[in-house]
Amino acid sequence: MTADAPEPTAGPDPVTRLMLAEAGVLGATVLVIDDAGGELARAALDSGARVLAHCDDLRDEAALPPGVEVLDRLEPTSALGEVDTVLWRLPRSLDAVSEVCEILARACPARVRIVAGGRDKHLTPTMNPVMARSFTHVRASLGRWKCRVLHASGPIDREPTWPRRTRLTALGLDLVSSGAAFASGRLDAGTALLARHLPAGTGLAVDAGCGTGVLAVLLARQGWRVVASDVSQAAVRATLATAAANGVADRVEVGRWAGVRTEAHPVDLVVSNPPFHRGAAKDSAAAFEIVDGASAALAPGGELRLVFNAHLPYLPYARRVVGPTRILARTRDYLVTCSTRS
Repeated sequence: MTADAPEPTAGPDPVTRLMLAEAGVLGATVLVIDDAGGELARAALDSGARVLAHCDDLRDEAALPPGVEVLDRLEPTSALGEVDTVLWRLPRSLDAVSEVCEILARACPARVRIVAGGRDKHLTPTMNPVMARSFTHVRASLGRWKCRVLHASGPIDREPTWPRRTRLTALGLDLVSSGAAFASGRLDAGTALLARHLPAGTGLAVDAGCGTGVLAVLLARQGWRVVASDVSQAAVRATLATAAANGVADRVEVGRWAGVRTEAHPVDLVVSNPPFHRGAAKDSAAAFEIVDGASAALAPGGELRLVFNAHLPYLPYARRVVGPTRILARTRDYLVTCSTRS
């Protein structure tokens, strides 16, 4: 293989194409993880294999083809004990790599092969030793089409180190993190800024893009009934665990992603530190979806409170879609805004 070969212009994307070429014969049972577009799962089905699949992002899950056995979460089960090959689109986060490798090493049989791929610009040499904590053999393939594959085998059954609990002293709460959740194990600067501008209330608040649940817990402490949602299934689980760890599980519920969840009851407040990436790619679609959803869900006089990087175009959009918008805080990097539903 040569690094400078032209990228294919038709068929599966280059990462998928290289992973399938490197994987060879897949075996009787294949596990596909974080399959963007469903191409890995389709190829595994075409090979005649039984295909299990887990996608942390619910939008990727929705793109999986019929015939796949969808796993809501990765955990040791009898099904994973039959897996011959794992096809995994690698995340950028080393914490996510660490958590998934721990689960696979504990759940899969000794014969399992891990074939994990990504774009060169999103992979780092640090991933190899992270994977090597859970597998005895880890090697990188030669690159092609600006992509690369990491191969792992020989699972090591270690004590799990995820989820992890961190004390956020500044906010007086315990954070329970999954490796795949945004800002795992730490307080994101944007979330910290928005946390200073959360009003008290007794109605229904929505935390859209809940991450590890910091804002949901703070809202519940201030009297709100909270609905939290996220495209990441790991984030939803982390939010539930963080709410339980801080004694507000009875005031926080979560649901599958719908931008902003609406109910029969009017929504009084929507808060969000909206994502501007989908996987490794910059993508603000979810943030605009949150603003649109707030406009539809908020009762008259209800508020949308956002924090976002100052260069992003959410301020004029919120004014146009939701209503009058004022700036509550401004730093060199972030804006906190409050839009009132007109």
